[in-house]
Amino acid sequence: MPPQAVPGPALRQAATGPLPPATGPAGSTGYVYLIAAVAALGGLLFGFDTAIINGALVFLKKDFGLTDAQTELAASSILFGAVAGAAIAGWLTDRYGRRRLLFGAAMLFTLSALAAAVPRTLTEFVVARLAGGLAIGVASLLVPLYIAEIAPARIRGQLVTLNQLAIVSGILLAYIASYYLAGLGLASWRWMFASAALPSLLFMLTLLLVPESPRWLLGQGREAEALGTLTRLNGPAAAAAEAEEIQAALLAEQGEEASLRQPRLRRPLRIAVVLAVLQQITGINTILYYGSIIFTEHSGQSASSAIGANALIGGINFAGTIVALFVIDRVGRKPLLLFASGGMALALGALVVALQLHAPGPWLLGLIMLYVACFAVGLGPGVWVVITEIFPNAVRGRAASLATVALWVACTLISFTFLSLVKAAGLAGAFGLYAVLSALTFVFVWRAVPETKGRTLEEIEQGWQ
Repeated sequence: MPPQAVPGPALRQAATGPLPPATGPAGSTGYVYLIAAVAALGGLLFGFDTAIINGALVFLKKDFGLTDAQTELAASSILFGAVAGAAIAGWLTDRYGRRRLLFGAAMLFTLSALAAAVPRTLTEFVVARLAGGLAIGVASLLVPLYIAEIAPARIRGQLVTLNQLAIVSGILLAYIASYYLAGLGLASWRWMFASAALPSLLFMLTLLLVPESPRWLLGQGREAEALGTLTRLNGPAAAAAEAEEIQAALLAEQGEEASLRQPRLRRPLRIAVVLAVLQQITGINTILYYGSIIFTEHSGQSASSAIGANALIGGINFAGTIVALFVIDRVGRKPLLLFASGGMALALGALVVALQLHAPGPWLLGLIMLYVACFAVGLGPGVWVVITEIFPNAVRGRAASLATVALWVACTLISFTFLSLVKAAGLAGAFGLYAVLSALTFVFVWRAVPETKGRTLEEIEQGWQ
């Protein structure tokens, strides 16, 4: 990173120059939401590509004659790619910027959607899904990080949660698409995967409308571009003040301060990594990826009925995230995380009892919906918000990448072993384990996670000094 100087009168004077179109004294809130909405399309593709396997897996398993182990590989292959994508995205985005890497992810989304629709063998399918996983790994890191860097502090939680809303919208769209395409017969899974190409192309085109992150631009010494974006986002006066604050933070982060090994980063790194892992090992993706198989094999539903039940769960996931969107900047991150993990533990505990008593299908569906609702209100959006907030600007991409890699490794392990776990311990045993882990999540959040609402990223950074 080139040496930076704290901006002086010239920078402040530049901020009061001609404003970009549609910018008032307080900036353009509509422009902020436009940028966040375009970036969140990456979250929608993330959700769609990960969840479309749920409905497709029933047909893919029959079409290719897959064993349980091969079915786990087909479901989890995209996650191996996501681990790799998240691992390289942090270094690449700190070097080449947020916007350019998002555009590359959009291209990968498009190509992988088409490739996953035409394979003749399981190997070809796995390779296509690995490519899609690379795009998901990049998007899962960059979309919330980019939104956090352009968002004003007062609505940052809401805008990062907009990405989570896009993710669950993608999941819901995948379930709905699966439901309607299931009527095409055994090869319907091919159309399910191909349908992701359209939103992928839309993502590529709309990325041309958004700017690069001003924090990344200032880190590269591109003050004029950064100031233009900040002015349009926040207005001229606030832009000059924020640019000075960012520049001062960048100056303090040079040299050894830009290393991930510095002692002040130990606590935020530990919080981010543990939260990322706990979000996954509490079992949410076993529902999102294997819901159709759970309902067909453990409650006797037909394939179409099971996919319909998944669409209902997707609707609950969507509704819970809407609630989080409106309360996360009012209630705060920590209370929502506590509510979510506690509610998930109770819902899963009740689900274990229901399974032991051989309760009918509606009871199982209702308890699973309660579990998903709790996750959607807190643990789903809250973890991504915290991960993107708690790191200094100079290392944010790499540090968030470590947490995101940990998240995808945990997700892969849970997804790749779920059917084997159910075979060994039964469905009640698997969900009992996730109930215990949800309770441990509650304890960790209560003891270790700080509240960050209403504070600028630089103020949060100063708190780790």
